[in-house]
Amino acid sequence: MRIDILTVVPELLESPFNHSIIKRGKEKGLVEIHVHNIRDFSTDKHKRTDDYAFSGGAGMVMTIQPIEAAIEHLKAQRTYDEIIYTSPDGEQFSQGTANQLSLKKNIMILCGHYKGVDQRVREHFITREISIGDYVLTGGELAAAVMTDSIVRLIPGVISDETSALTDSFQDNLLSPPVYTRPADYKGWKVPDILLCGDEKRIESWKEKQAYERTKQLRPDLLEKHD
Repeated sequence: MRIDILTVVPELLESPFNHSIIKRGKEKGLVEIHVHNIRDFSTDKHKRTDDYAFSGGAGMVMTIQPIEAAIEHLKAQRTYDEIIYTSPDGEQFSQGTANQLSLKKNIMILCGHYKGVDQRVREHFITREISIGDYVLTGGELAAAVMTDSIVRLIPGVISDETSALTDSFQDNLLSPPVYTRPADYKGWKVPDILLCGDEKRIESWKEKQAYERTKQLRPDLLEKHD
């Protein structure tokens, strides 16, 4: 998989992609992540990428020229399955979305900034608009990092134990059951006896029940999707 990210502040994305699971995926050759500075494509002598909105009001708008140039430059080299725009009014990012995108070959992510991008970018280039939550960030870089992390960890081979990703919270619209590790008794705080019984069927049944009960208590909205 290859992920290209377009941003006006590439420095924000240096650390997230050079550590932990994503770093492992890159080193194994399972994913390529390229961050592009939109300013490099600006024809303005000052490399500006924003301007005032025709409608007036506070805030600046990302201009169309450097974005169009960056997108066309990349599209000339390969075909993209999705060109995503990080937007607070996009579809809500979910585990299902991550699962879908992990099956793609080439993805481009345009990070929103300021008051957003010229609407013509959204109309002519963007194939999908995604939000990571009902709140506003300074820019789309953190959203792009969140999506990339969620997608990359699902690529076969990135995580050594692939079943780990398949049993994460939200994979079946249920939260994960509680987990424990050694010691079995710490200061009188004990691991549930059933987890020590060695009966895999009983343990799995307990985990399923716990997952359902935790979801019912903490995220009952997910049960509507589960049913």
